[in-house]
Amino acid sequence: MSARHDHCIAVSAREIDFMGHVNNANYLTWVQEAVLAHWREVAPPKEVAGRLWVALKHEITYRKPAFLDDQVIASVVLEKVHGARAFYETIIHRGEEVLAEVKSAWCCIDAETLRPSRLTEEIKKRFFD
Repeated sequence: MSARHDHCIAVSAREIDFMGHVNNANYLTWVQEAVLAHWREVAPPKEVAGRLWVALKHEITYRKPAFLDDQVIASVVLEKVHGARAFYETIIHRGEEVLAEVKSAWCCIDAETLRPSRLTEEIKKRFFD
């Protein structure tokens, strides 16, 4: 597993639904933002520019709602890389309270060809060392 990456989120009014809390669809947006921020933080700039990530699957368990003006953190851990696929666990929390747990699979694609692109051992080492 990689080191944990924390991505801060400020809940805004546009994310609130008719029930007065964050609409569930926003959690997936947060996961995407957090995973991509992790990639940009660890990968070399040339790799960031030359590769894109697309989500293949999200499995989410909602625990508690988030509300307007909450300060939320999406903590992501890259669990493994297999070929062009990366598998992440993301815990969305407010302080010690877990709001959601997400398992997701992503595919790395070449920015020019839009074809799947394996990560080199050198890049993988950056995440797992």
